[in-house]
Amino acid sequence: MTLFYHLRCVSCRQEFQPGTLDYTCPSCGPIRGTREVLYDFDAVRRHLNKDTLAQQSFDNHWRYLPLLPIERPELILPLAVGGTPLYKADKLASHWEMSTVWIKDDSRNPTASLKDRASSVAVVKAQEKGARAVTAASTGNAASSWSAFTALAGLDTYIFVPETAPRAKVAQLLLYGAHVIQVQGSYDDAFDLCCQAAEKWGWYNRSTSINPYLGEGKKTAALEICEQLDWQVPDYIFVSVGDGCIFQGMWKGFSDFYELGFIDRLPKMIGVQAAGSAPLVTAWENGAEVSQPIQAETVADSISVGVPRDQVKALRAARASDGKFIAVSDEEILAAIPILARQSGVFAEPAGATALAGAWKMRQSGALKSSDRILIMVTGHGLKDIEGVMKAVSQKPIVVDNDLAAVEQAVQQ
Repeated sequence: MTLFYHLRCVSCRQEFQPGTLDYTCPSCGPIRGTREVLYDFDAVRRHLNKDTLAQQSFDNHWRYLPLLPIERPELILPLAVGGTPLYKADKLASHWEMSTVWIKDDSRNPTASLKDRASSVAVVKAQEKGARAVTAASTGNAASSWSAFTALAGLDTYIFVPETAPRAKVAQLLLYGAHVIQVQGSYDDAFDLCCQAAEKWGWYNRSTSINPYLGEGKKTAALEICEQLDWQVPDYIFVSVGDGCIFQGMWKGFSDFYELGFIDRLPKMIGVQAAGSAPLVTAWENGAEVSQPIQAETVADSISVGVPRDQVKALRAARASDGKFIAVSDEEILAAIPILARQSGVFAEPAGATALAGAWKMRQSGALKSSDRILIMVTGHGLKDIEGVMKAVSQKPIVVDNDLAAVEQAVQQ
């Protein structure tokens, strides 16, 4: 396939051709030296437009192939990623006294999280490189996603997770055949150890942000939103944020379609962090380009990050979009889970409901007007962290004898 892209360091602006460097810019380091993928939009236009999209016979994220950094499309694996539902949540909008609320449910991907979008791209890049062993650090969702795709590709997979990783996510890893290395420490500890192992043994590293191709997969959620809303983007997009890769990736997706002329305006991006894991909120409020490390602690394990690895691009995305970062408490996150379930029918893990908690907080404060059109990203399914979800459950089952009279007595109380 003809190459329509190159890469550039987000800090020093040094440019790189594909295949010359796998991870971050050596001059700027792993935090400031994340790289972005830039496209020759004139070349892309010759292969991708609204008409070609309308003629596509398949409804997955590979419909955007000319806007993805894939050199050997024959290596694409058969798992169907993307094409996830977008719901117009009228009941929730009425509850909030707003005109329009949409829910993008990315828990409907193969391993039940948005991370499949990134893994599906990264596994092709690993195969293009000729990798035989691969690795990743994750709180669980990225790891289970990566393990599914690398299992299909026949790659030896080593996954680093913190000791607090939910059992359901660890179960996925083991079932997919990954070598699971559970680190006695935080996600940030697991991330650093993973990078050391990858460098020592030459494993291809999918870990977020240091691998520049992950955001390209994640941006396809934004591309789908544009199509699903007939090219009329919302006023605000709410995204839960840990490392910041989904957040910046979605902004890049909207920006790419804007550059191509597919949409005529851009949304404001609102990044929502848990209050116990909110370094980007602090950096945003202080006008800083990078955040200060913290000790993260939150019920939302998927966004429990003390050192956001994609923070430079994430902070720039918020500023470029005229958006911002906000924090919500664990109590607000847990309260959002049943609201989302009962008002939209979508069952989310704590991190998946964090975006809704942020939207509700802004609505309560008056920062959102009743006429604003908003979209809430749900990034992971509730069954991914059932122990976390159970913390949001206040009701208890009604226990009765095996007798209809007992049922009648119970329901009449």
